[in-house]
Amino acid sequence: MKYLVVSVLLLVIFWLWRSKRRPDSYQVNKRSDRRPPPSPALPTEIVACDVCHVHLPRSEALTGLAGVYCCVAHRRQANKG
Repeated sequence: MKYLVVSVLLLVIFWLWRSKRRPDSYQVNKRSDRRPPPSPALPTEIVACDVCHVHLPRSEALTGLAGVYCCVAHRRQANKG
């Protein structure tokens, strides 16, 4: 009989301890849900190199006299010809 009482007492203590821990984890999740959603990335214009026709973002492309290029060698090649 005393083992049953001790077991029940331990289970009640464990249950109380677990129930006190749970709200903290729920509050963290609720706080993270309050953040605004991230803004979508702006679309990037894609251009093709005039020599090799590789597609790349305009921000990475090199401009020359006759168009856009993927590298300095292709810009020089187009300017020579």
